[in-house]
Amino acid sequence: MDLIPNLPPDISRECLIRVSHSQFPKIASICKAWKTEIEQPEFLRIRKTAGFGQRLIVMAQARVEPKRTNGLSKFCYQVYRFSVLDLGSGQWDELPPVPGLRDGLPYFCRMAAVGSELVVMGGLKPGTWGVSRYVYVFNFLSGSWRRGVDMPGVRRLFFGCGSDRDRMVYVAGGHDSDKNALRSAMAYDVAKDEWSQLPDMARERDECKGIFQHGKFHVIGGYCTAMQGRFEKSAEEFDVATGQWNNVEEEFLQVNTCPQTCSAGDEMDIYMCRGGDVVALKGNTWKTVAKLPAEVCNTAYITTWLGKLMAIGSSRFGEPHRAYVLDLKKIMWTEMEIPAKFSGHIQSGCYMEI
Repeated sequence: MDLIPNLPPDISRECLIRVSHSQFPKIASICKAWKTEIEQPEFLRIRKTAGFGQRLIVMAQARVEPKRTNGLSKFCYQVYRFSVLDLGSGQWDELPPVPGLRDGLPYFCRMAAVGSELVVMGGLKPGTWGVSRYVYVFNFLSGSWRRGVDMPGVRRLFFGCGSDRDRMVYVAGGHDSDKNALRSAMAYDVAKDEWSQLPDMARERDECKGIFQHGKFHVIGGYCTAMQGRFEKSAEEFDVATGQWNNVEEEFLQVNTCPQTCSAGDEMDIYMCRGGDVVALKGNTWKTVAKLPAEVCNTAYITTWLGKLMAIGSSRFGEPHRAYVLDLKKIMWTEMEIPAKFSGHIQSGCYMEI
């Protein structure tokens, strides 16, 4: 059966790879041949190689609802949901709600991109504040959610999380229900829907940051149980090839600071916001790249792609979020417009290309 009647297969495929990710669920529902075609791993590889991959940021973001108080309108942040920003077009959208989560997303849930899927895990259940073990996976090709196997072991919160973007999600640290910082780590195989235990880290790391880069899962900063909120400078990395943790880098961050804005660069660099600046780790040295715009100095999330860096945040806590893009070659900031309904607080986010 032809993909498109009267057209050669290669021409038909050229048409399909140009379709927006938001139309994939419709494409899959039109006919079995189209559904089979877009679900093949080769399809996404060809799409990206040809330059038609769409670069997205998916964010756990507070829904903004106008509220009248003394005749004045102000923003009231209540329920979290997933918003999606297409970096190419600047268009904002919203993912379908997760089935069964009537009160919105768990607070402080973690997320990671794996191929054409978004993996969401953990967090605090709205209303009860119980720590969630839930794992949910959103498939951008079908436009639907599925439930994954729950996170095993103790109920953990504020853990580091990162993915190889192929099939594995790595988790490390955080704290248990008694607020004891954890050394344990594990991996989730999204395709098999299976969890496996990894060797323990050398240190306890609560509120650490996870980044996967070039075959290694980096767990940055955090603090041990005894320190309770006083962040460390150190980091350690899990080498996927050897299945072992490398030696602790004691002065990785150079200053005691929260690592949550750390983001992997295009090559070996790591970027983060610190003291009102964007800084980058080049080799073994952190260097100042640019001053943050005052409008996003209270930074909620950053990411990089193709020589650009985006910072999303606010001028101070409680203000609507704004977004600025930094050209890393010209060192020039440009504001990206955010519709009012997508200006709510961001708790976490991840970058993906489809």
